Amino acid sequence: MPTYEYRALSPCEQCDGEFEVYGSTAMSDLKVCPTCSKPCERVLSVNSVVGGKAHMMKEKHFSERGFTQYKKIGKGVYEKTAGKGPAVIKDDG
Repeated sequence: MPTYEYRALSPCEQCDGEFEVYGSTAMSDLKVCPTCSKPCERVLSVNSVVGGKAHMMKEKHFSERGFTQYKKIGKGVYEKTAGKGPAVIKDDG
């Protein structure tokens, strides 16, 4: 659920001038502070982004996109972990 930041146009001691509201994307902007009922405005802020690519290495990610994933189980031997393809690949060279 997104977090929206607001700033009171005339801050008071109750709200300290800034506050956050958790709500849906369909939620309309607040016009007054929920604490002191004074006029407020929404502040443009940076989005929170989840970092990392661990989710892209999961077996489900590969097979849903038509790829095959293998893991090394020995010298020149790979075992299928996701997708279509041979169960084992061996390097006979």
